[in-house]
Amino acid sequence: MGGEQSSADCGISTAAQVRETLSYLMPGLEPFWALPLKDYARAAYHIESARGGCSHRDEAMARFKKLVKRTALRSGADRESAENASRQIAASPVIQTGPHCHLLIEPDAFYTHLFSILGLSAYACRWHVCYSASTVKFVESAKKGPGWLRLDGHPVNVFGLSRSQMDPYSICGFHGPYRFLLSDQKGAGPANAAAARLKAILPDAEFPSAAEAIKAANQFLWQRAFPPSIRLLQFDDIDVADLVAEHFEDAASWLSTRLTGDGLFAERLLQTLDQLNAGPWAGWIRQTTDFFWGLADGRIFPLRLKNGVLTSRSSPGFNVRFDPQTLAASLRQRQLVPNLLIAFLVISILPGIRVLGGCRQVVYYPLMRYLIATALERSDDHDLFDVLSADVRPSVWGHRVLRPDEGYPFLEFERSGDMSDLAARYGCCSLNKASGNLESFTGDPIWAGLSAQIRARAIHSASPEWRWA
Repeated sequence: MGGEQSSADCGISTAAQVRETLSYLMPGLEPFWALPLKDYARAAYHIESARGGCSHRDEAMARFKKLVKRTALRSGADRESAENASRQIAASPVIQTGPHCHLLIEPDAFYTHLFSILGLSAYACRWHVCYSASTVKFVESAKKGPGWLRLDGHPVNVFGLSRSQMDPYSICGFHGPYRFLLSDQKGAGPANAAAARLKAILPDAEFPSAAEAIKAANQFLWQRAFPPSIRLLQFDDIDVADLVAEHFEDAASWLSTRLTGDGLFAERLLQTLDQLNAGPWAGWIRQTTDFFWGLADGRIFPLRLKNGVLTSRSSPGFNVRFDPQTLAASLRQRQLVPNLLIAFLVISILPGIRVLGGCRQVVYYPLMRYLIATALERSDDHDLFDVLSADVRPSVWGHRVLRPDEGYPFLEFERSGDMSDLAARYGCCSLNKASGNLESFTGDPIWAGLSAQIRARAIHSASPEWRWA
């Protein structure tokens, strides 16, 4: 969709035009462009009213609270602090879901965490809860991704891996061991003086997956310079796999009775997704895999659901029955990993937790809610449908809303005694200035296509699919 058109041809070529489009789709955003960033952060974390409830939502929240508690314990918290984290997510159901599983000082991640500090501090929240997608490869674009970092203007190979060791693999895969080497492009290291200083801070240990290594490193980095009043709580797709397994291990859960059930709900979801991709919203939710990824030898691969079985064309003989018991066992055995739709279903849509996302999530997440709601309506599942209908601001733009055009996170990390002071300085800038050039929007052809669809009036703020934003 629009892949060969320039941004200028489609009407999105500047940050100002992106802001106009965002304000058109999310009218509540308009007043904040001229206000200090701290005001927008406060609004992002403000819960306007009590969550709507039904039995399935309450059960999903109870399971998510358990995930939060065990993740807090794993990060070193004592039992009382872990209980407080669990209570916080119920009282203030907001999580950061923007950055992928990157080292904390990667620019997109670093400045997003600073933004979250502003919002959390406004309500004296003690835990910064983050979902970091880890079904991503080491390299997401040229010299960029979890396997790379720029220090002193030079690309640094985080784990010292060759191209053949990075290109095919997902960072969630258990294909280790992995160590932090921070080497140059040839694998010798450290790459430069900054890399040597960072390497001295990071844990000197081996990890079974790159995602586990990154999460451990981020705890070190957070404790070194970020405010002690706020603790970091990270979970990734492997943690979500265990959460989904818990849903399936309960025969009475919504996932067991509805998503799998007689198979009709899943079929309706896929049919609605086909219809969505045949219209003006095409490309926002890519049908790369049906509900789950297969996982083997450090690689993820797509699956297709047919006749009640998940199969793979790329891995012949890989077959997983689409029933609760088999799915739960396969998730526990790390043969399956949830796709984004299933991940957001259990961490947000079902429990009623607001997610703060980036340039694509602000569109695809409402469309995911549309898919679920449409299937609920066709299945006469009125209780959950009504609860979703009553949700207030279930998602908010919250990733890369602070993104200086010239930002050097590691220098700021080394210079700052307390990142809360740095966050406060950025918090005084207007949202318009703090968000910078919005290159993640202006450089993405799908946003150019969205602008064209809006100009053609094929998409508007009252579109039925956008009702769920």
